[in-house]
Amino acid sequence: LNAAPRRAPRQQIRFLPTPAPSGGGALELVPTRVPVLAEHPLVQGPRFRRLKIGAGHRLDVKASGVFVLGIGHGNKLLTDLYNCHLTKVYTVGGLFGKATDDFSDTGKLIEKTTFDHITREKLERILAVIQGTNHKALLMYSNIDMQTQEAYELAVKGLIRPMDKSPPIITAIRCLQFALPEFQLEIHCLHETQQYLRKIVHEIGLELKSSAVCMQVRRTRDGVFTLDDALPRTQWDLRSIREAIRNCRLKVETEIEKTL
Repeated sequence: LNAAPRRAPRQQIRFLPTPAPSGGGALELVPTRVPVLAEHPLVQGPRFRRLKIGAGHRLDVKASGVFVLGIGHGNKLLTDLYNCHLTKVYTVGGLFGKATDDFSDTGKLIEKTTFDHITREKLERILAVIQGTNHKALLMYSNIDMQTQEAYELAVKGLIRPMDKSPPIITAIRCLQFALPEFQLEIHCLHETQQYLRKIVHEIGLELKSSAVCMQVRRTRDGVFTLDDALPRTQWDLRSIREAIRNCRLKVETEIEKTL
């Protein structure tokens, strides 16, 4: 921001001594426009010394992906988006055959197990059970009578979600890739933490009479924001950030108006 072009200092009228046209060393006062030196960059110093930046749904050190920040007025929008309780989407990679103390592949190894008996069909049956159980929890925490017209209209708009605090809820889960011992899941969820997703991978391993650790947690969507909106580190400059804010403004305002 400080490197961006800034407005020129204001001009003021000063009466400056100037050699008279008649010569002879005489001076006369002539009105002259000069800049206000108090507003000069060399006098004022950097224009921006402090900038308020807020963080949206956080990512822990072992996770990656979409991480939303709010700048200035965007901090209030972050709060509004948080109150919308929007779904987040993750790509989660797992590895069968191991168990660790923190459910990740970098944790302390606790045990090794066999996994040759696991098939994609068995995995998908477990995923269907998880999704069904969480769907019941979603309806319970949404506090909506499912026999009403309101519930039907919210379901059509995809707005059935808990509007207060609730335990982590998985709204959808499916297998993207399966190549023993590795597998990859796509998880749509609410109110989760990345550690909760690692624990889900661990529990899937137990349900399949084996064990599993989480190799990767990557957020691909956070509410209205996707990977297409994200700026890689090489684009952390003023022009790219302004463009990203401009491109996302409309869909943020639309979502807040629709939900709240």
